[in-house]
This record gives sequence, C-alpha cells and structure tokens, in this order.
Amino acid sequence: MRRLILRLIINGLALYVAARWVPGIEVRGGVGTLIAMALIFGLVNALVRPVVTLLTCPLIIVTLGLFILVINGLMLLLASWLGGTLGVGFHIRGLGSAFVGALIVSLVSWALGLLIPNDKERD
Repeated sequence: MRRLILRLIINGLALYVAARWVPGIEVRGGVGTLIAMALIFGLVNALVRPVVTLLTCPLIIVTLGLFILVINGLMLLLASWLGGTLGVGFHIRGLGSAFVGALIVSLVSWALGLLIPNDKERD
C-alpha cells in the first residue's frame, strides 16, 4: 500500500512538472487536483493502454517502438479528458502538448522512481 501511495505522489509531481514546463497543459487547483489526475492517469495506463498497445502492435513494430510515444501522449490526453468530465481542473490543449507532456511525465516518473527502493532490496 505504501508503494502505491508513493507511486501516486510521484505521478502527481511528474504531472506538476509537465504542467509547469509545457505551455498547453493547465492545472487549476492545488495538490488535490494533481493527486486526482495522477489517479486517473494511472487507471488509464492500467486499463486502456494495454488494449491500445495490443491493437497497434504492428504499427509499433514498423516504427521500431516509436509509436509508443504517441500512445503515451494519447493516454495523457484521454486522462485529461476524463478529468475534465469529472470536474478535475486539469486541461491539455492538444496532442502536441500531450505528447511533450507525456515525455516529461515519463522522464520525471522514471527519475523519481529510482529513489524508491525495490521490495527485493529491503530484504
């Protein structure tokens, strides 16, 4: 449970960094908005992304994996749309902003994830 909460916080921080650096990403609200969006983004990545990845597998292979970057941007755009329908103050203006934002979210999440020890390292 602790690891899940840490991942949620890391995703919230990554979304905050993306919102600060990418002009087309807006956050209206505070920490609660970022945590809600991190939860929505996590659910989208857990439920929708595997299906989209499976369906676009030939395209991913042809582009040598680069289409995964487009899928990441689309998942962030979908999470933004879902957040908007749920009244969360997070908005992305277009696919370009979502693409760059997804790159930043991935890099920041990866970097911050390095700070969390693995369960195997604790033993």
